[in-house]
Amino acid sequence: MTITNVTEKTNEQPRWLTIVRAALGLILIYKGVSFIRGTAVLKSMIQQTGVEMFSQNSDTLVFVITFFNLLGGLFIAVGLFTRTSSIVQIPMLIIAAFFVNIKAVNNNIFELILSIIVLLLLVLFAVKGSGALSADEYFRSYYKAGQEDGNTKKFFR
Repeated sequence: MTITNVTEKTNEQPRWLTIVRAALGLILIYKGVSFIRGTAVLKSMIQQTGVEMFSQNSDTLVFVITFFNLLGGLFIAVGLFTRTSSIVQIPMLIIAAFFVNIKAVNNNIFELILSIIVLLLLVLFAVKGSGALSADEYFRSYYKAGQEDGNTKKFFR
């Protein structure tokens, strides 16, 4: 009977997904910065959702959405806590796509398409994880480096 470590995973995904993951993180950081620049616009979008609970707490939601976009985007871009960051971002993108951007589809269809693509990518990375070229994989192999020979070399393959 062999004992396997629960935290040990095989990250066999294509390397091009690393570029997609980094681009997704940069998009989230960009949206976070744009929310900082236009907090009044974000606040009015939250109030126009038609959900009373969102409208009453719009100031808090502006801060939370901006903070999670910046922090989650940074974590996803470097591949640190990618699954957790993606799972935290998914509810915000569902609300953005189906409550906010669907109402403004006549004015700007690009925002709706972008939010749906970002939502699909977040679901992908919540399932697949960060991949081989990520901070998660680096720290995982660094942790095992003292136990076995050659674990840090797999990060640079």
